[in-house]
Amino acid sequence: MSVPEPATRARPPAAETVELTKVYGEGQAEVRAVDGISLTIPSGSYTAVMGPSGSGKSTLLHCLAGLDRPTSGTVRIGGTDLSTLKDKALTELRREQVGFVFQAFNLVPTLTARENIVLPRKLGRRDPDAAWFDAIVGALGLGDRLGHRPAELSGGQQQRVAVARALVTQPQLVFGDEPTGNLDRTSGQELLALLRTSVDELSQTIVTVTHDPVAAATADRVWFLADGRVVDELTAPTVDGVLDRIRALEH
Repeated sequence: MSVPEPATRARPPAAETVELTKVYGEGQAEVRAVDGISLTIPSGSYTAVMGPSGSGKSTLLHCLAGLDRPTSGTVRIGGTDLSTLKDKALTELRREQVGFVFQAFNLVPTLTARENIVLPRKLGRRDPDAAWFDAIVGALGLGDRLGHRPAELSGGQQQRVAVARALVTQPQLVFGDEPTGNLDRTSGQELLALLRTSVDELSQTIVTVTHDPVAAATADRVWFLADGRVVDELTAPTVDGVLDRIRALEH
């Protein structure tokens, strides 16, 4: 399922924002959670977003994923300006072109792992592509767990199911909001390796919010946010490099 490097480079950006702003409240209670952010997410890349609590990380992610409409500015996914879409069309775009991995897994407890994975396709009244499904399941090591319900799976296995569910529609983008936050160290490391694999072998595009320098160092680049703005960027990050940038931003 690998995509040749020249083809990956030729792909258009997975997403873009132009002067993206999200404001909550009015007057003295106004909070600019995202304040004029312009950025490009290359296709087939892995980006981590870091910053202190309240810096706008999750709000940025939700606007990028079409889960929240911005106050002003533009968000494009695969060249489509989300502001031009009505609610039904936006829902369809999210279902077909966006995957989301939540910290809390959000699996349906009465469904098996297989049923949870294919749920987005079923909601869209479409069968999953069999070859793609097999590739995802194989890459995530879930072949012998497909008949199990969430309660019969470890935390790490549940999160793998959540990742598979996010990938099954072959989305333009996969977003993760602290996806390793509820996992133990070993399971967290396994998930980070799997996210890296989904970029390198399945040619996915991933953006995750994290507080963990080890998680950030798995990515191709790290954006650092403060007060709703991107204040720094680090490419080819290492754990030490991420820690150095964080320390610099704190002073």
